[in-house]
Amino acid sequence: MAFMDNPHRPIQVPPPTQVIVHPSLTKPPNFSCIRTPTAVKLYYMPARTFPNSSRQRAFTLVELLVVIGIIALLISILLPVLGKVRVQAAATQCASNLRGFGQAYLAYVDGNKGVSPPYRLPINVTRSSIYGIGGKDVFRPRWYELLGGTVKRYANQSPKPIDDNSWTIDDAWFLCPAVPDWHNNRNYPYGYNFQFLGNPRLRASDKRPINYPVKPGSIKGSITVLALDCMGTAAGKPEATRAGYYNDGTKDRHALGNKGVVVDPPRITPHSDIADSAHTAPEDRSGPHARHAGKLNVVFCDGHVERLTPQELGYVVRKDGSMTAYEAAGNNKLFSGSGADIDPPSKN
Repeated sequence: MAFMDNPHRPIQVPPPTQVIVHPSLTKPPNFSCIRTPTAVKLYYMPARTFPNSSRQRAFTLVELLVVIGIIALLISILLPVLGKVRVQAAATQCASNLRGFGQAYLAYVDGNKGVSPPYRLPINVTRSSIYGIGGKDVFRPRWYELLGGTVKRYANQSPKPIDDNSWTIDDAWFLCPAVPDWHNNRNYPYGYNFQFLGNPRLRASDKRPINYPVKPGSIKGSITVLALDCMGTAAGKPEATRAGYYNDGTKDRHALGNKGVVVDPPRITPHSDIADSAHTAPEDRSGPHARHAGKLNVVFCDGHVERLTPQELGYVVRKDGSMTAYEAAGNNKLFSGSGADIDPPSKN
């Protein structure tokens, strides 16, 4: 090396490095440096920012409003669809229940010497009108109790052997899912074609049953109504004057479901019987209830079920929603059993 070649030459030491801070350098440590032979100049440079992937950008008010609007639109589209699905499901289950009644009816007729069930078993003084169903004592069981017992279904697990219209049905097989709160034993959701299939009330003249027993052998089952969705005696009243349903057996002629356990045919006469024998005015007639999107389920005596309008069954419906009783336009061909448009049996 040079100093080794010339040991008498002085060693040159470079001047000390100077650090010059640029005036714009006000924020450490964001700076860059330029090295010169004698100095290092530092310059402040603003820090570069990079997006932070761990942070989410917040919605603006406009974006929130757009999302809310889309959700509201979807709800407005889906709710009617879901409502229709529920209505359809209830109608389908109702039809299934009535179809079960149809099968039970055929079994009852087969097991009772070819006799159709009455709407209610007759008064029996010697037995205090007590009958056995499923090993339990029941006071004058109604038609649906008789059909249920045939297939080992029981409307109430603890029946009372007394005349009591307040008890309720606790087996959904007997009920219409479209009106699930209608489960009173008298104000029942399904009405039986009692005037033509089995009316044990007594005639005024000879105290014999008006129309019982009835032999279904002479009935054309495929065109004869067995039972249907029924609103009871409210049918004869204008829709605006009808009252709500009573689940405790209250007898109110204007109430939906009142005496709904039986249904009158489309046309009755002053000489024929009527659903509620205590109220015989034509406006107190019982009639169908179009509770399934303007239609009702009907089970026929051969066990098949159809969904029809009241008019298709032969009823005359006025503009105010009430159903006529005595008008000749009412047609009984789907109720008579023979397919003919005849009047119900006389009560006199």
